[in-house]
Order: sequence, then structure tokens, then C-alpha cells
Amino acid sequence: MREQKVDRDGLRGDCENCFGLCCVALPFARSADFALDKPAGTPCPNLREDHRCGIHTRLREKGFTGCTVYDCFGAGQKVSQVTFGGRDRRTGGPEHSRRMAEVFPVVRQLHELLWYLTEALTLPAARPVHGELRRALERTEALTRLGPGELVALDVPAHRQEVNVLLLRTSELVRAGIPGRKKERRGADLMGARLKGANLRGANLRGAYLIAADLTGADLRGADLIGADLRDADLTDADLTDAFFLTQPQLAAARGTAGTRLPGSVVRPAHWAGQG
Repeated sequence: MREQKVDRDGLRGDCENCFGLCCVALPFARSADFALDKPAGTPCPNLREDHRCGIHTRLREKGFTGCTVYDCFGAGQKVSQVTFGGRDRRTGGPEHSRRMAEVFPVVRQLHELLWYLTEALTLPAARPVHGELRRALERTEALTRLGPGELVALDVPAHRQEVNVLLLRTSELVRAGIPGRKKERRGADLMGARLKGANLRGANLRGAYLIAADLTGADLRGADLIGADLRDADLTDADLTDAFFLTQPQLAAARGTAGTRLPGSVVRPAHWAGQG
């Protein structure tokens, strides 16, 4: 199904070149995912002076599971090194720090769109819209390089809607080439559903709620998983070969094993059973 491999290095978090923006800009709510409350714009108490997490190797045991399933899609290093030219919150002052916290979530959304657009261009079945996808990719990349003030004022939902039209068309083209009857479960409430061994090949699962669903041994080949909520979903021995628009955060929030078959766009989470 994949046309070619693409370089996604710039769309993966690089903490070495980031000022710990996710640990500052984003809010935490005390829950099963976070051990404490933290308002947006306030540094996490575990953030060290060198912008690194002081409990990075013990996040799960310390009650910060939410941090282990988060990915900025490379927005952290973009904002740190490009938007603000390598000036961190301490050297820039309070106003600088506040503006960084405002800009980061905006660029993170744009980088997530870049992830989807980049993947869409690897899918041969989407060739009829490759030209439009490339133009949308270039436009989105250009937006990520705007100045802080322009980024904060950007209408991200409007741009996301424009891109989504192309991603929907991509999904239709790809799934049309998959044999068999495809299930349409877009936005479906499948929380806790018993889908063990289910045939979901080529299914439309965009935005589906699959929280704690039993997908053991399910066939998810060629399924559209954009925005699907896979928190605590059991993917033991499930086949996600050529599933598309799947992100690392989605996968990290699910449960799986060494027997779970994955598309090449993601890596097997280290905390999965049998993965250490």
C-alpha cells in the first residue's frame, strides 16, 4: 500500500533541541494519567534547569502515564529553535515565556497535520490528490514558520478543515481499493466493545471511541484510524498492517504485545507486554 518511505525526523519530538515546552505550556489535571494539577504556562515541578525531565525513566511508576503517551510531532524543537531562535524562557523573560506557551499548542496542531499529509503522500491509491496534498503540505509548513504574533492569531480550525477535506478523500481512495465490505464506524461509540477477532479491514474508524475495547486478534489492515481513541484498547495479536493515519500517541495509549502487527509509520511502545 505504501508508495515510498519518507523522512519524518522533523515530525518526531527531539527533546535535546526543545526547552521542555510540553512540560510548561500544557495543563495537567490530577487523574490516573497525572499525579498532580498543573496550570498551563507553569513549569512541571519535575522539569530540571536543563529543560529535561527529572523522572523521565520513572514516569509511569511516579503517576505520570500521560506524559509517556504524548508526542509533540516535532513542534517543540520547531518553536524552541526556529520560532524563538534558541532563546529559552529564562533568557527571554516572563513575556517571552508566556508567548512561547501560547505558540507551542498552535504549532503542535500544525505539525500533526504535517504528519498526516506526509503519510498521505506515501499512499499510491491517493495519487489523484497527490498534487493537492503537496500544496497543502507546503502551505502548512509555511504556517509553522510564521512569527509568534501571527501564529497566535492563526485560525487553526479553519486550516484543519481545509486539510481534512483532502485527508477524507485520501481515505476514500485508499479504502476503495481494499477487497470486501468495509465497515463505516466514524465517530462510533465502541468503548469497551468486544471486538475480539473482528474483521475491521479497511474500516472507517475516524474519531471512533475505542477506549478499553477488546481488539485481540482483530483484523485492522488498511483501516483509517485518524483521531480514534485507543486508550487502554487491547491490541494483543491484532493486525494493523497498512492501517493509516495512526500516530505514536494513539498506539502508546493502547495495550499490545510483541505479536501485534504494526504499520511502518510507528514503533512498538517499550511499555507493551513483552517489550520491557
